[in-house]
Amino acid sequence: MINVVFLLLIFFLMTSQIARPDPFEIAPPAAAQDSPADPVPALLLSAEGEMAFAETRGAAAIKAFIAAQQQGGPAPQLRADKQTPAATVARLLKTLAEAGLASVDLVVEGS
Repeated sequence: MINVVFLLLIFFLMTSQIARPDPFEIAPPAAAQDSPADPVPALLLSAEGEMAFAETRGAAAIKAFIAAQQQGGPAPQLRADKQTPAATVARLLKTLAEAGLASVDLVVEGS
């Protein structure tokens, strides 16, 4: 049994590739702050169910949000208040899916 283990060990040592170390150590430069990110389109949803996108509010906000996403760009975001009922968020996500948005990122706060 030990012979088999040694044979396997030799086999793996001979067939594996060893990564070459870097020729010298480098330290990447530090930046004072990250470069500004491109703005991500976000549909806002209040605890009372009021919606807003850019300058539009209410049902028009959904239409403007969908129209903006059909032009392409980064993945859309939904920013809902933490007091918003889950049923309201689910209804809105269903409406967006029916309008053709394949995915919408729900923004949450990390703990």
